[in-house]
Amino acid sequence: MSYCLAINGMQPESRKELHKNYHDNHYGFPIHDDNELFGRLIMEINQAGLSWETILKKEKSFREAYDNFDIHKIAAYTEKDRERLLDDPGIIRNKLKVNAAIENARTIIELQEKFGSFEKWLEYHHPKTLSEWMKLFKKTFKFTGGEIVNEFLMSIGYLEGAHSENCSVYNNVLKHDPMWKKV
Repeated sequence: MSYCLAINGMQPESRKELHKNYHDNHYGFPIHDDNELFGRLIMEINQAGLSWETILKKEKSFREAYDNFDIHKIAAYTEKDRERLLDDPGIIRNKLKVNAAIENARTIIELQEKFGSFEKWLEYHHPKTLSEWMKLFKKTFKFTGGEIVNEFLMSIGYLEGAHSENCSVYNNVLKHDPMWKKV
């Protein structure tokens, strides 16, 4: 069952506000700010093996721990910053995920230098099938398996599927001109 059907099929009193806010206002909507794109990638990487609810509950802590997802600040993190992150109970304290955030920030700076922005790098490679995107991300970034790539790209409007056509949010997403419409 898709998330849209699941959340829209629940009685309003049983909807979890955290999920509802993300579903209605963020999931599938294009993001045009590189730091926010990177932040979404960090969140998706950290969700691996955990529930999305866990990540949503920790979003504020992630923002604080990772300097509001500022790519340049994170790329400059030192070993002391790694230790600080691994000791922070407000985030996911997984060495591979922390290292991926730092290394991926450095990679994105290289992409920005070559393409002008992370968003323009994504646009340059659009459209691709999920399989093609997975190969590209695996070659380019750390800790980006198939589910992470799929959810990241759906969540930012590059792959279709975040909302079904009968979802109450679907038409609102279309108004924001997601990239999957431009195939």
